[in-house]
Amino acid sequence: MREIERAAIVALMAREVERFAAERPKSRALSQQAKPHLLAGTPLTWMREWQSPFTVFVERASGATVIDVDGHDYADFCLGDTGAMFGHSPAPFAELVTRTAGQGITTMLPTEDSVWLGAELAQRFSLPVWSLALTATDANRFACRFARELTGRPKILVFDGCYHGTLGETLVDLKGNGMIRRPASIGVVEDPETTTRVVDFNDLEQLDRALAEGDVACVLAEPALTNCGMVLPDPGFHDGLRGITRRHGTLLIIDETHTFSTGPAGYTGAFGLEPDMLTLGKPIAGGIPAAVYGFTAELAERINRRFEELGDFSTGVGGTLSANALSVRAMRVMFEQVITEQAYEHMFAMAARLEEGIEGAIARQDLPWHVTRMGARVEYGINPTPWKNAKQVRAGCDPELERLLHLYCLNRGVLVTPFHNMMLTSPATTEAQVDRHSEAFESAVAELAAG
Repeated sequence: MREIERAAIVALMAREVERFAAERPKSRALSQQAKPHLLAGTPLTWMREWQSPFTVFVERASGATVIDVDGHDYADFCLGDTGAMFGHSPAPFAELVTRTAGQGITTMLPTEDSVWLGAELAQRFSLPVWSLALTATDANRFACRFARELTGRPKILVFDGCYHGTLGETLVDLKGNGMIRRPASIGVVEDPETTTRVVDFNDLEQLDRALAEGDVACVLAEPALTNCGMVLPDPGFHDGLRGITRRHGTLLIIDETHTFSTGPAGYTGAFGLEPDMLTLGKPIAGGIPAAVYGFTAELAERINRRFEELGDFSTGVGGTLSANALSVRAMRVMFEQVITEQAYEHMFAMAARLEEGIEGAIARQDLPWHVTRMGARVEYGINPTPWKNAKQVRAGCDPELERLLHLYCLNRGVLVTPFHNMMLTSPATTEAQVDRHSEAFESAVAELAAG
């Protein structure tokens, strides 16, 4: 199989940087204006992660298309890093915002929509009781706190390479035989040895040993790793995970925020998982901040009893703007009219076309790479076979090459999630947009292969 020469990567990167800067004078000017007053020059520091010499500034977005301030249009396969999984401003959602804005946004009182939403979530995910938050980070934080309260145990367990938002005790990695804080997780002061255990994904023996000590309140798990690189579970992994957690009296929390690409009830519904709690955020309110977390009936009963004992239902869990009327209405409209079986059918078809285009380009250039798909989510890896855990991802990645491929696509009107090579399709994604990516990717790897 053909290897990519480093000199070809360096030469192409220099050319693409020059092209990017020449074609985006307005974004370049706005980037300069932003530096004195915005941390890292952007309103969210993560926006600096795009593989470009300066940040693209957006004028508007609709469906699966983004228009920048210089007039370039992009086929969007990043989709707000999952926040716009169902497209930018789908029509029912856009009408909702216009209609609802004048009716009050937040009152610290429930609306009828919340009753509908609770019943809908119970039906979709087979967990009967739910609570609301503003972000998936919050939902994960609150779920872990409930788990600690109910079990009396201090620690949580996560899988190496996981992503559960900015929850401090999850920002850990395996290194050698030990656990370390992720280098970029600034300002986290808790000793991870007191809060967390971390094991390799797909390693049930390691999981069993970690839980045997009896001090882990919950396992917080994505059904598949999606942030270090896409790592799918081995056959039997989830059955084993559920059996081991039950045997050790450890609660299981499934975080569906990224794996919601698998279907209308997430990976949990598609593969019949049986979590004690489930968390979900990002795309469910069309981009308006909102998240949910659900409980089994048995856990909910125990929590309600604890509230009664304390004589306090706030208990430091929640947030003043959680379950505000606008977020709740947005979730209702999205679940009722946008997040449908028909939407997923289209998303899956576009993702399959995207996968086929990438695989074809790899095969034609005889490159030792692979492609992985999970529903509407697709990722290619710079190594021959799919990964089994985060260690394999780290060993197989090539940051310099990946930066070039991202910028190459960006210069040809294609947005790919900046953190790695993952792409997402939406109900608004078109065949022409998928083919635009296939053509850009094919051109890039052909140039690289030619040296």
